[in-house]
Formats: sequence, structure tokens, C-alpha cells
Amino acid sequence: MAKMSLEDLRKLRESTQQQIKKRDTDGKIAQVIVGMGTCGIAAGAKATLDAFVKALDEKNMGGDVIIRQTGCMGLCQNEPTVEIVMGGMPNIIYGRVDAACAKEIVEKHLIKKELLNDRILDRPAVDILKK
Repeated sequence: MAKMSLEDLRKLRESTQQQIKKRDTDGKIAQVIVGMGTCGIAAGAKATLDAFVKALDEKNMGGDVIIRQTGCMGLCQNEPTVEIVMGGMPNIIYGRVDAACAKEIVEKHLIKKELLNDRILDRPAVDILKK
């Protein structure tokens, strides 16, 4: 194995620190939780997860939003499923989230704080939202 220069080590450290920052939960504005059970993976959840990472990086939000994986959410017929947890908004589960929809969720839900009503599978009832 070739020896690493001091500059190579600095680049490696910076890259590692950025990856660690993405996983840190403190100071995050939102959580994106992707259903990665076998049903989700079979339906394309890995591509959905990758699309969220790419879209957030493109918007320079990689350090502001935490992306998590979970098992099956019990909505297998609507996979891939994604839950968005964001302060000031109800927790929302979106269904049939492909790469294009992931980008739209980042732009509309996470940035503009608008819901994508045609993809919502679950949200609190109106009486809960009023409280």
C-alpha cells in the first residue's frame, strides 16, 4: 500500500468528519426515515435512499437533515415508504417514493414546508393538527 501524504490525510479526515456530521442528530431540522425492510428494498428503497442523499447534498442540506433506515412500516403495497419528521409540521408517511419523488420531497416538504398530498399515506387527523 502506498504511503499517504499529509495532504491526503487531511482530505481523508475532512471527508470522515463530514460523514460523521451527517449522522449526528443534534441541530438537525428534520429526519428522513426510509423503510428498508425486504419489501422496501425489493421495491427500490435503496435507490430512494441514495436519491435523498444526493438531493440533500445538492441543496447543501446534508448536515441539516438526518437520514435513517428502518424496517418494514407495514405498508408493503406502497413501498418504498418514507417518513418525514420535521419541527412545526405533522409527521408524514409518503408512499411509492422513487428517486424523482425523493427530490420533490426535499424541494417541497423540507425546504418550502409544503405537503405532497398525492403521496401521503398517513398523517395525524385534523383534530390532532389543531392542538
